[in-house]
Order: sequence, then structure tokens, then C-alpha cells
Amino acid sequence: MTDVIAFFPGQGAQQVGMLADIAAEYAEVQNTFNEASEALGFDLWALVQDGPDDLLNQTVNTQPALLAASTALWRIVKKEAPALNVTAAAGHSLGEYSALVAADAIDFSDAIRLVRRRGELMEAAVPEGQGGMAAVLGLDDTAIRQVCEDASATGVVEPANFNAPGQVVIAGSQAGIAKAIELAKEAGAKRALPLAVSGPFHSSLMKAAAESFADDLNAVKWRAPAFPVYHNVSNSTSTLAEIPQQLLAQLFSPVNWTGAVPAVRSHAELAVEFGPGKVIAGLNKRIDRGLAMLATGDAPSLKATIDKIQGVE
Repeated sequence: MTDVIAFFPGQGAQQVGMLADIAAEYAEVQNTFNEASEALGFDLWALVQDGPDDLLNQTVNTQPALLAASTALWRIVKKEAPALNVTAAAGHSLGEYSALVAADAIDFSDAIRLVRRRGELMEAAVPEGQGGMAAVLGLDDTAIRQVCEDASATGVVEPANFNAPGQVVIAGSQAGIAKAIELAKEAGAKRALPLAVSGPFHSSLMKAAAESFADDLNAVKWRAPAFPVYHNVSNSTSTLAEIPQQLLAQLFSPVNWTGAVPAVRSHAELAVEFGPGKVIAGLNKRIDRGLAMLATGDAPSLKATIDKIQGVE
């Protein structure tokens, strides 16, 4: 058996045409997207393949698209590499749902409907144009927190994603974001720039979405994960009863990815990113260069990962 830490990406990893080369070789891709399309009531695969970009990048579409993509890749590796032994998993924001599907803690079709609903509520929580997010590069976490605190006199703004050392995303009102960008540059940030997202995700402004989402989470049948899944908010595992609470808190709390990698690190020396692109691999390299990372988002990377897990040189 090959011990592996499984990582699952969140929003930002999507692109029109993703998994097309893999779908040509593995039926699991089309089968998984067919399941998702049936749960949603529209052709998700067509949207992923044909776009347009602005439609795929809408939160309500991005979340089910990435969940389906990660699940398809997980299913392929699990089938083609029976030596796979996942010792721990973590997902970045939306990716936490992908990790829970992989761990058989929730049915795929339930998760697809759940993240679609999550996306709807996240988009509706703050009127368009009133909130947003920005990336700040080159400041440490303490400086970021101080910038947000100082800018809060202008409007709500808070740390939202601690992605890697010196790479933090902030979220809040447009006025708060604008002031924080100004203060971050004055504090010595290498870059501070707004992101093209539809809302202030992972901030307190998402609490309205969380209040509505609680019933949806509690209506789903949850099972104990087949392997440890570490949550974004706590960087720890939870009891079965606590899973909905962790997912609810995630909506309005920062994603601490900088803490997620050390939290799972002792479980294995090898990690696999189940999803399109290599966003997680890029972040992880800045957090822990000693952790070997494999990718699955294109046909050559997928084959290399399967061979590595199977011990094929």
C-alpha cells in the first residue's frame, strides 16, 4: 500500500475545457458529470467544456463543477491504483466537500445539490457590487490582521484565506477592501489587488448565508469519514455530529490553509492533489517544501500519479 495525503482544490482551479483529455480515456469523468447533471437538472459537462468563462466562473456553477471534477479524478485513481491508502485529507474551502465525498461521508449527488445551494446563498448574502475580496502578497499574518483592523473604520474587512506564508486574501465591503489595499501597500506589501469574485467569501458578511444554509446541511445524511478529513476552520478532524457545524462555520470564517498542511503532515510523505490545475501544489510548496506533491488534472500527470502509487517506475 502507498500512504497518501489527499488534497482537494477550491474555487479558482476551474477552467473551460478541464478534464477533456482525461474524459477521452476514462469513462469515470463522463459518468460522474452525468450524475451531477441529473442532480442539478442541467448539463454540467457541457458548461464545463463549452463555457463561456463568465458562466462557469459564477459561484453557483463553479462549486458543483469543481466538486464533480475532483470526484471524477478521485474515482479514477481509486480504481486504477488499488495500492492507494489515504491516511488523511483536506480541501480548500469548496474542496472540503470533495474530501468528504471521497471519504464517503456524504453521497455525491447530495453534495452536488448542497454546494449548488451553498453557491446560491453565498452570491445572495451581499448585493452585487457591495462586497469583494483582494489578494495581499508580501505581508505576514500579523501585519495583515493589523491592516484589516485599521481599515475596518472605513468598512468591514477581514482576513479570509491564509493561503501560504506571505499570501493572504482579505474580504469585506468594497470601501473596506479599498482602504485595506491602500494600507497594505503603505505597510510594505509587494502587491495588493482586488480579485474577480462575486462576494466577500469567508468573512462575517457571509453569516446571513450560513443562517439559511444550516437547514440544508442538517437535512443531508452524513456518515463517519472512511479516513480523517481535516476542516478549514479548526485544522482538525471532527465527530460525525460536528461535520455540519464545521461546514457552516467555514462560510464566515477564514480558510487557514497555512495551518492545514502542517496539521496533516505527519500522516504521509506523499500527497496527491485531486482536481484540475496545480493550485494546491503551488501553495503547499511555499508551506512545506519537503512534502512530495502529485497532480491529477491532466492525462500525463494522472498517469504519472497512478504509476507512482502503484510503484511503477
